[in-house]
Amino acid sequence: MDINSIIELKPNPEVPELCPGDSVKVSAKVVEGDRERTQVFQGVVIRVRKKGAGSNFTVRRVTHGVGVERTFPLYSPRLVGVEVLRKGKVRRAKLYYLRELTGKAAKIREHSKTAQEEQA
Repeated sequence: MDINSIIELKPNPEVPELCPGDSVKVSAKVVEGDRERTQVFQGVVIRVRKKGAGSNFTVRRVTHGVGVERTFPLYSPRLVGVEVLRKGKVRRAKLYYLRELTGKAAKIREHSKTAQEEQA
């Protein structure tokens, strides 16, 4: 018996379809003592793991020269919203190679729109 048969998954309407390479802005609830606030984490999606109730995605950003990665559960009620800022064009499913790159070398090209998308 696995966890997927026990838990009923309800997709969060605030979370769009994510792909590795997308630049996203993630809003999550954070509890500090007895207070609760919304914290925004902006970066590049380096991994999307789709495994039923254990689905999650990892977002990476570089702040003050230090790389910070944070993993968010996809079906968590603490996830307030995810906004895709730009779609990235990558050829890998896991972008772990970005950990070794700095500056412009770590930049991901934007996915160009096709003619069909521009008409819509």
